[in-house]
Amino acid sequence: MTVSGLLDRARRSGIMIATAESCTGGMVAASITDIPGSSDVFERGFVTYSNTSKVDLLGVDAGTIARHGAVSRQVAKAMAEGAIRNSEAHVAVSITGVAGPGGAGRKPEGMVCFGLASVNSDTFTETRRFGAVGRENVRAASVQHALTLLDSGIAELLK
Repeated sequence: MTVSGLLDRARRSGIMIATAESCTGGMVAASITDIPGSSDVFERGFVTYSNTSKVDLLGVDAGTIARHGAVSRQVAKAMAEGAIRNSEAHVAVSITGVAGPGGAGRKPEGMVCFGLASVNSDTFTETRRFGAVGRENVRAASVQHALTLLDSGIAELLK
């Protein structure tokens, strides 16, 4: 799957995309908007690096962050759903993780949580452990995985 292919499929189907990113700092949105004509399908991107921005821009409950931590499936779910709620997108992907260097307690470097929300289905979440492969590699792997999730989300909307 290429980014161009993902955008072509979304374009043919009239599907709009949003992103909600923490540890990738907008890299998914950048990879999409690097493609000419992406404005046909890319509705908006939220870079919510701080907990406050997750609450303010996406409506993530501060209690969810306090209970589970910013790097959790619960927060990834709330971020993706907030991106749908606060945009005109049909599908949204979220990323929150520990890019490194180093981790914190039970959340090691390379642990990244993803959410995929759409207007027609339940929100999917998962945690990937890319390992202590360095900040650049964790972020790059996260971008690629987010694009794969978006592709599957678009396919699900077309069923």
